[in-house]
Amino acid sequence: MESKYRRIDAKIAQLMQDGLGDNTVFIDEESLQKYSHDETEDLKYLPEIVVKPNAVEQVSWILEFCNKENIAVTPMGARTGLSGGALPVCGGVALSMERLNRIIEIDEDNQQVTVEPGVITQVLMEAVEEKGLYYAPDPASKGSCFIGGNIAENSGGPRAVKYGVTKDWVLNLEVVLPTGEVIWTGAHTLKNSTGYNLTQLIVGSEGTLGIVTKAVLKLIPRPTHALLMMVPFLSARKACQAVSAIFRAGVTPSALEFMEQDAIKITTDFMGGSPLDLPKSAKAHLLIEVDGSDLEYLMKQCETISNTLSEFDCEQILFAEDEAQKNRLWAMRRKVGEAVKAQSVYKEEDTVVPRYCLPDLLEGVKALGKEYGFQSVCYGHAGDGNLHINILKGDLSQEEWDVELPKAIAKLFLLTKKLKGTLSGEHGIGLVQKAYMPLVFSDVEMNLMRKIKDVFDPKGILNPSKILPDLGK
Repeated sequence: MESKYRRIDAKIAQLMQDGLGDNTVFIDEESLQKYSHDETEDLKYLPEIVVKPNAVEQVSWILEFCNKENIAVTPMGARTGLSGGALPVCGGVALSMERLNRIIEIDEDNQQVTVEPGVITQVLMEAVEEKGLYYAPDPASKGSCFIGGNIAENSGGPRAVKYGVTKDWVLNLEVVLPTGEVIWTGAHTLKNSTGYNLTQLIVGSEGTLGIVTKAVLKLIPRPTHALLMMVPFLSARKACQAVSAIFRAGVTPSALEFMEQDAIKITTDFMGGSPLDLPKSAKAHLLIEVDGSDLEYLMKQCETISNTLSEFDCEQILFAEDEAQKNRLWAMRRKVGEAVKAQSVYKEEDTVVPRYCLPDLLEGVKALGKEYGFQSVCYGHAGDGNLHINILKGDLSQEEWDVELPKAIAKLFLLTKKLKGTLSGEHGIGLVQKAYMPLVFSDVEMNLMRKIKDVFDPKGILNPSKILPDLGK
């Protein structure tokens, strides 16, 4: 099928070079290959040109030019995404934000920070920690992912259970619209009841409505203490059931992570060993953290958690003895996805349900695995009901993988809807999940989203073929 977008020929490339200046536009094969993929499965789509602006004025020029010439533009951050949000599926321009990487201001008086989108999340976290402040959203890829990508995907991470996801930390955004116009979406205030909330509309829109060039983020005082425990369970279902019980006991952990035994084994093999001597009889583990500034109170919280878990067939609770052991345990949790990817071709689903429904979701996943013959490795942010389901290709034939597995995934998403959940908790819809959107949204709801897209981007040049299913399919 012929693309509706204009192809980039030598004349167009030269016009871009003239408009943007030296060392900004790249058409060499190495650059095109590098920016043809993110971390989604093994998918690759070559852009026709790579552009690396270093100022909002250049971003504005690019979008105005591409809008006029009807050229597709795919915004890119660190390309760590897992739903295909940064894949240039329509060719065109791969617009990398990596050079907009300044922390502009840390405002200690108002406890907020202004950053450009190319700042690495961990770099931001460490910079504000030096001032005694805290930015909590911490995706597994925090050491490499960009703040702009976190905003685009509304990223979460382990500490979302206590501190919320990216949207809860964004106060105001500078955004370049597909026409090249530059706007601020809100105000640098904690409260804002002035008109429609454009800031929150941009957060999680996956680069389909506008491109963030500056973000004003909320900060809080840094917690001074954290206690971490690893809890083995004889039953994965019991581990999931225990999650809700912890909250009902009056404790809100700063992190509450679930890992079934296969996830532990694959990851420890990948890392060359385990941070703790974990029992072989365990079917699942919970990694539980509490944090704050009152150590005595945190120890009482751990006691409450321990008493609660004793009712759910857990084995001996293991406490991290020092900072080094904490770091090793967190490294193990954060490397599960990488370890699974090294094991097999796989698909990762990012389902989320109310946390009390987590046991039913896990059992449903395993039942679908038996029905369709696939192995799944499950882990995730149990505290907020977000289960990452890694489906391994293993011995499945290509036909089973391409034809039968999507049927199983559709059934999985229908189950999450039945449990009052949805398709994605933090990875976004992007390219690979968009076909399933009508399973959880009505025609009226889908049409509202299409109209919003049309208002912001009437020519459809910005990150095309993402989130919204293609009409007629």
